Amino acid sequence: MTDNSLPTRSHRLESDTKRKKRGVALFLRDLLVIFVVALLISFLIKTFLIRSFYIPSGSMETTLLVNDRIIVNQLEPGLIPIARGDVVVFRDPGGWLLPQAPVQQNPIVAGVDWVLSVVGLSAPDSNDHLIKRVIGLPGDHVVCCNALGQMSVNDIPLSEPYVNLPTGQTQVSKDAFDVVVPAKSLWVMGDNRYNSKDSRYNGDTPGKGFVPIENVVGRALVISWPLARWTWLDDYPEVFRGVSAETD
Repeated sequence: MTDNSLPTRSHRLESDTKRKKRGVALFLRDLLVIFVVALLISFLIKTFLIRSFYIPSGSMETTLLVNDRIIVNQLEPGLIPIARGDVVVFRDPGGWLLPQAPVQQNPIVAGVDWVLSVVGLSAPDSNDHLIKRVIGLPGDHVVCCNALGQMSVNDIPLSEPYVNLPTGQTQVSKDAFDVVVPAKSLWVMGDNRYNSKDSRYNGDTPGKGFVPIENVVGRALVISWPLARWTWLDDYPEVFRGVSAETD
């Protein structure tokens, strides 16, 4: 006589199959939750803390080279004040950049690029932004050049080790200027001084060459790619140490 209360082989196999299917479903569910949470965290980090940009021009050579990728701290200037010497990314104040043709991408590439931009690994809007070094803060009197070819801020001459000049040239700007930075604005210049369309050469734009602080996206912290060029970006506080902060 057989005991019908004991599970048959087929019942055991069916039960094992159900457990395995349930295990796979739970695994896929947990994987989806982890992915969504990671995407949300990355989005929040990119929105409020850091994001990536690439360098589209040679205006900051040799500090930054074309196609370098940088990580930008978005807490500055919102929570951390901008300092002289900071390398900052900012939105075009108007008239600095030529109109950009829309980038044509097939739907798959565009979708991948969008996802990467959400998590801060792609920078599709880099061509709509500029990157320069802050030289003058609101109220600063910025003048170039003295007898030694140096620029001065609030009558303090600057010795600028980051400046890239043509061979044999000692004057840090090809053209002279004498400006006082308006309130809530910045005077910015590229390190590649003879090949940078910066504050000096945008006097005919609506902002007269000055960059509104509200246009600043953040301060460039590090070169993240290529790996061979990975380095923290210096803001050279010693260059501006003698400059009075009374007009900040």
